[in-house]
Amino acid sequence: MRFAPVLAAFAMCLGAPALAEEVVSSPDGAISVTVDVNGEGRPFYRIDKGDEAVFTESRLGFLLTDQDKLERRLTVTGATRASHDETWEQPWGEQRFVRDHHNELTVRFEEDSDDKRRFGVTFRVFDDAVAFRYVFDDASVGETLRIAEELTEFNLAQNGTAWWIPGGEWNRYEYLYEETPIDAVSLAHTPLTFRMENGTHVAIHEAALVDFAGMWVKRTTGTNFRATLAPTGSSAARAVRDLPFATPWRTIRVSDDAAGLAESLVELNLNEPNKLGDVSWFEPHKYVGVWWSLHLDEESWGSGPRHGANTANVKRYIDFAAEHGFEGVLVEGWNLGWDGNWFFNGAEFSFTESYPDYDFEELARYAAEKGVPIVGHHETSGDVGNYESQLEAGLDLMAARGVKTIKSGYVTDACNLRYVHPDGRETRECTESQVMQRHHLKVVTEAAKREIAMNPHEPVKDTGLRRTYPNWVSREGARGMEFSAWGVPPNGPNHVPTMVFTRMLSGPMDYTPGIVSLEGRGQPLQMTMSRALAEYVLIYSPIQMVADLPEHYAEHPEPFQFIKDVPADWEESHVLEAEVGDYVVTARKDRNSEEWYLGGGTDADARDVSLALDFLDKGQTYRAEIYRDADTSHFEGPTRFDIAIEQIEVTAADSLDLRMAAGGGFAIRLIPTGG
Repeated sequence: MRFAPVLAAFAMCLGAPALAEEVVSSPDGAISVTVDVNGEGRPFYRIDKGDEAVFTESRLGFLLTDQDKLERRLTVTGATRASHDETWEQPWGEQRFVRDHHNELTVRFEEDSDDKRRFGVTFRVFDDAVAFRYVFDDASVGETLRIAEELTEFNLAQNGTAWWIPGGEWNRYEYLYEETPIDAVSLAHTPLTFRMENGTHVAIHEAALVDFAGMWVKRTTGTNFRATLAPTGSSAARAVRDLPFATPWRTIRVSDDAAGLAESLVELNLNEPNKLGDVSWFEPHKYVGVWWSLHLDEESWGSGPRHGANTANVKRYIDFAAEHGFEGVLVEGWNLGWDGNWFFNGAEFSFTESYPDYDFEELARYAAEKGVPIVGHHETSGDVGNYESQLEAGLDLMAARGVKTIKSGYVTDACNLRYVHPDGRETRECTESQVMQRHHLKVVTEAAKREIAMNPHEPVKDTGLRRTYPNWVSREGARGMEFSAWGVPPNGPNHVPTMVFTRMLSGPMDYTPGIVSLEGRGQPLQMTMSRALAEYVLIYSPIQMVADLPEHYAEHPEPFQFIKDVPADWEESHVLEAEVGDYVVTARKDRNSEEWYLGGGTDADARDVSLALDFLDKGQTYRAEIYRDADTSHFEGPTRFDIAIEQIEVTAADSLDLRMAAGGGFAIRLIPTGG
């Protein structure tokens, strides 16, 4: 140790780091992170998996609006380490028990300047992921940090394939996914998924996004990427925080295959535990609603002779739900404000006044009598100021009417959300601005006070906050089923096999599956019947919509049976086989029984799979109720309706050989029948 100052000075003369690099590895030793500063005092990290690089040297830092940038002339002044291993239980979820096993390294940096500004970066390394966040807990950077831009880099070691949607564009997250070389990505939303040339799979996202700007990812050169914070209309700074604080976690899932990406729950582990206490008042469920008819243009949101949200029509849906065991009826278009061009008239919406032909009080009584609560709907049309001014009154009304879940909406162009600040200023905000993070959390916490769960559409992305606020049960945040109604173009057969490894990495999605009519507004859906059933297993949400019209289910009673049977809450989930964008096969165990469910879906190419059933209990026999593509099935043309339904006995020692037709799939229920 006595030679350390001499060696440090010699190293600086050579342009090398002054102190030894810091390294932290995953519990299994496979993934390692190296943290250091280069010869210019620029801090960086590097990720390796085994003997191969995942990320090359990737810099850390920030641009500030009222100080010099915090990115160079830095030295490592110390490091602390910790390890953690616990298993915690979700109140609902795709996996009941979640293991949080990681090694942690916090590196402290100090600036070589008169100010000697100091901060830390905490890294956590899991067997399937790396996460890090900046920690500002030293007064040397001031009482308030005003961040103009984040300079965090994500420099992939190899080229390969990327699956992504553009960040910062007008239609928010509602784009078809691009599949391009990594070095052809521009500005992208997260989760952003890669398969490098050596087969390593990587997904970049963030966790615990609270009171900070959301992160987009921008390619700079080659396969090098940099964080970009969503702008706000309220100041030049994209994020403003008083000290002390820590930024959201930047997450990097790392896996040998696609299945490993999907099974990681790293973002959940990086969020704080449940702050709401007992949330047993929310129960996962399936719901129906006045919805698909609106997208088919058979009924209207606005008032008039085609108004869908009328008392008699909603009672019809309540009766349908009660008959078939569904636990909610969504009603869109119930409240004043839908007439005219509502996309641009968010200020017209009332969240307490219904149209004259919608008797909310009578419907609440009727719904309670039938045991089928109304699912509330709050469309803001992007006028957040109008919504917040009525928020408490609107939530109070819903609570008084027995509503347990609310679907909210923010339909407007991205970065055109109208917000009113406490001082009366109006600004226009991006979906992921710091202002909008505060808004969404305000809605969720106010709803929780009234024991109401929230399901926002056109939302901010999920970053695992459902662990901390379990009433934030689902959200949209991608191209949903309605695009298949409109046909602009419709969602293709590869959409879901791509979303499972992109959008779905962030959390539950209210995709609104179950369109057994396989028909949109004048054009067919690009899937087979069995694929329509499989999506209840492939796309996780604790609230699943049974989205088609009641009369269409009456026309297809046998496929409808699977939709009635499949649960919305799971004990455990596994991806059995998959390739990003090509196909996926998922197995899930029901949380409330010993039944298992399998779902498979493929792109426009037919595929054969052989599935080992070794995840089943040994010594147990199961009745497999199989809904699969017929030999004639194809997503194009009338044979998309062809389906084979059969039953066989299986055990854990068996395997199932199944064919998925082009645009097809399968759905299987496995029921224990005895030892």
